[in-house]
Amino acid sequence: MSEEAKYSMDPAAEKAAVDNSMDGRNEGRPRSRKRRRTSILTLNKIEYVDYKDIELLRSFLTDRGKIMPSRQTGCTAKQQRMVAKAVKMAREMALLPFVVTDQNDELLTRRSMRRRERDLDQG
Repeated sequence: MSEEAKYSMDPAAEKAAVDNSMDGRNEGRPRSRKRRRTSILTLNKIEYVDYKDIELLRSFLTDRGKIMPSRQTGCTAKQQRMVAKAVKMAREMALLPFVVTDQNDELLTRRSMRRRERDLDQG
């Protein structure tokens, strides 16, 4: 754009140009970056995750027995692969359960109660 064209813009067009350059950024409160969580493995200087160390492996599992994602545990990609491999080996050796049974029993009883109610309503 030439200098003459810059100065010849009407005020409404100039305001629109400024508004489009912002694109909704920096409005309101400034965003702070979240600090990356440090891993249990890094804090305790553990270089190898053993599948027999059940206490350590349980800290990487949810209450349902699923492996927690690295964004929650703070593990690096290499550490996460080690943890996943160790958890899977521990499950194969029956040191850790594949599925937590307490919640499954509760879920099954709820389902069976719903089925009974449905059968009673239909019949």
